Amino acid sequence: MKSFGHFDDVRKEYVIQSPQTPYPWINYLGTQAFFSLISNTAGGYSFYKDARLRRITRYRYNNVPIDMGGRYFYISENGTVWNPGWSPVKTALDFYECRHGMGYTVITGKKNDLKAEATFFVPQNYDGEVQQLVLTNEGGADKSFKLFSFAEWCLWDAQDDCTNFQRNFSTGKVEIEGSTIYHRTEYGDRRNHYAFYTVNDTIDGYDTDRDSFIGLYNGFGDPQAVTNGKATNSFADGWSPIASHYKEITLKPGESKTLVFILGYVENPDDKKFGADGRSINKEKAYAMIEKFNTPEKVTAGL
Repeated sequence: MKSFGHFDDVRKEYVIQSPQTPYPWINYLGTQAFFSLISNTAGGYSFYKDARLRRITRYRYNNVPIDMGGRYFYISENGTVWNPGWSPVKTALDFYECRHGMGYTVITGKKNDLKAEATFFVPQNYDGEVQQLVLTNEGGADKSFKLFSFAEWCLWDAQDDCTNFQRNFSTGKVEIEGSTIYHRTEYGDRRNHYAFYTVNDTIDGYDTDRDSFIGLYNGFGDPQAVTNGKATNSFADGWSPIASHYKEITLKPGESKTLVFILGYVENPDDKKFGADGRSINKEKAYAMIEKFNTPEKVTAGL
């Protein structure tokens, strides 16, 4: 019988050593209002309080292939594209490990002397998922590569999201400010809540339209923007909104770079929904959430 992992009693973690488990092996993140399900390949979804009516990221049940859709980091180096969690590109890794802990998951992948360690958790008293990605050049020469983050927004009501296509294709809306992508579908009329996906560094591009990023006849495993090696700076107006950050990175031998991504949820009172211009969303609570975990030191304390 093939062994896929083992219990680490000292660290109180289950360690998965092959990404191709018999079925997705998941962990639950969150204890209060914000929750995430994460598989050993970083698949899964997030929601606020209600998994149907406040679904934040999209997930397709009974999907073929299984476990498609989640929080992904695509790394492109000299024509090789891979993910630290193996899926969805499925490029063979030189090393893979997933550690499911009590309320957190750490997924580590290595390819061609580049190591990527991603830590995922939901802090206490916090309506968001923190994702820390540590990239390390373990080789003897400089490494230049491109990084693409990815999350697909659910249009809030998970059941309506997967059935009412004619309506959904005309409602998706986003805002972009610096390195933060805001999901504001229906915020102007029906809702007082929005979501955001941010990174604590400058970016070289972004995508918010799924078809522009993935390509009309492509899948999660071969997104067009990643294959082309550059974001399209797409702006979703209807159709299927996503959030993807694009960054070009160079690391010297032995050098590491730490990036902190935050997937967050915000509610505003009806009389404070908009900013001073009366059109853009009121981002004050989002700013405070971002400030709380915008450094590796703050992430370590929260974890």
